[in-house]
Amino acid sequence: MMSAPLLSVQGLNSHYGRAHILFDLDFEVAAGEAVALLGRNGAGKSTTLKSLLGWVRASSGAISYAGARIEAEPSWRIARRGIGYVPEDRRIFTELSVIENLQVGLRPPRSGVPHWTIERIFELFPNLATARSRLGGRMSGGEQQMLAIARTLMGNPAMILLDEPSEGLSPLIVEQLARTLHELKSHGLTILLSEQNLHFASHVADRALIIEKGRIRYSGAMSELSADAQMQREYLTT
Repeated sequence: MMSAPLLSVQGLNSHYGRAHILFDLDFEVAAGEAVALLGRNGAGKSTTLKSLLGWVRASSGAISYAGARIEAEPSWRIARRGIGYVPEDRRIFTELSVIENLQVGLRPPRSGVPHWTIERIFELFPNLATARSRLGGRMSGGEQQMLAIARTLMGNPAMILLDEPSEGLSPLIVEQLARTLHELKSHGLTILLSEQNLHFASHVADRALIIEKGRIRYSGAMSELSADAQMQREYLTT
């Protein structure tokens, strides 16, 4: 008998004011899985992540995490359940040092998930270790992205949501980021990332979801999508 998914979304609809953005989304993410939510600009990727977090309140539908319904819960309670979030604009504290940014994210150990300390973070992100006293505002875009992920890990999440993590980064940093996410997955972390970069997503994710105009158009293995040029042209190529 298959175990229940860590995250389950059923019939999710979300609005911005009177504008209907998400239409009856249905998808699941298993514990320890990496899933990429792909689509063009404005397709609904970020709104999907924000709806899972309660930042955008679901108009209807069900969101279950670890067997509990969360669509009506406040964002702080959803975070306490073990869902971490790395926003598209990173939102690091530019006037705080690397160490201080990490300390802001510090939360008590969580049962059944890896416990992240500053020492372990520096093993995972050696570049941050050498810049521990540097202010966030004086870091490169790639370093800021690593810091944003590291700060989220300090909350000891079981699942992490990443919004466009490769955007604006050099190819070299994107490769480094892919390796880092692979390592996090090997620690048992569940990953859901929104992306436009298919090449990057194909090196990170087990499965892919394509969203277009607020509807799921594809759900399947990442390897199958990577080989389907027609699907890519229809829903991903700009």
